[in-house]
Amino acid sequence: MEISRDLIAGLTIALGALAPALSIGRLAAAAMEALGRNPEAERGISTNLIVALAFTEAIAIYALVVALAIKFVQ
Repeated sequence: MEISRDLIAGLTIALGALAPALSIGRLAAAAMEALGRNPEAERGISTNLIVALAFTEAIAIYALVVALAIKFVQ
């Protein structure tokens, strides 16, 4: 029994997007809590949050590239 390339690509992007989505939620929640505790640190928290979100989002983009490679490269 052969598993479809479409199914494998779909699972790859689904699982590859799940972890970054959960991480982005945790990062945003932690940043909001930190801002609530120390509003004066907003500049440093925001800068670090944006960098962390960019790296986290890159993981989802890598998963998309791998899924497309699985689907279209033979």
